[in-house]
Amino acid sequence: MHAATNLINDYYDVKSGVDFQGVSTGIYRPHPLLEGKLTPQQVLIETCLLYGLAIIIGLYLAVTRGWPLLWIGLAGALASVTYTAPPFKYKYMALGELSVFLMWGPLMVLGSYFIQRQVFSGNALLISLPFGLLVALVLLANNIRDISHDHSKGILTLPIMIGQRNGIRLYSALMIIAYVGIIGMSIAGPLYPWSLIVLISVPLALKLLRQMLQKIPDDADAQTAKLDTAFGVLLVASLVLESLF
Repeated sequence: MHAATNLINDYYDVKSGVDFQGVSTGIYRPHPLLEGKLTPQQVLIETCLLYGLAIIIGLYLAVTRGWPLLWIGLAGALASVTYTAPPFKYKYMALGELSVFLMWGPLMVLGSYFIQRQVFSGNALLISLPFGLLVALVLLANNIRDISHDHSKGILTLPIMIGQRNGIRLYSALMIIAYVGIIGMSIAGPLYPWSLIVLISVPLALKLLRQMLQKIPDDADAQTAKLDTAFGVLLVASLVLESLF
């Protein structure tokens, strides 16, 4: 589903003229559409195949684990398709960060928990929040970097609404809240002290914050995603250690 979302996002960004040769997104990462390696038709075909595979897996899980998963899947699919596709294009209405937070935080974690336990969990919801915040920062970093470009294209993003300086302040505050949340839950529950190993990623976070405060790097979103990966891997490792010891 995520792969399909990335593809359809690139498709509509190129089609609407938001992405073009020389734009920062196409400089630091591969962009097959801009590079001419894939045609728009090929991207759409691949997108449909990925959505089809996601539907098959989702229906199987709903049948074998419980029909509430169907509603989670539908919510995710709706958020995926309407991200940049008309008529909604809610990414361009300053709602992208909120959607990423909900999809990668509560929706994904609660869905995964339900698949394994066939119930929903308030504790799982709490634990999902810090990681959801960090993933939302990937898009926030992207939008802070692209304020001038997005404004020129008539796109409304959160940093455009609040300004670059406040955008960086929000970025810093949400990152701190994510770490404070893990510390708080490790002390008061539902996590255990093992989860404090997530703090191993703090130097990476501090380095990224310094960069954002000095000069926003071209790959700010990619660097934020690397922090998310370190944070997430350490959090999962701590949960495994808690179950063993």
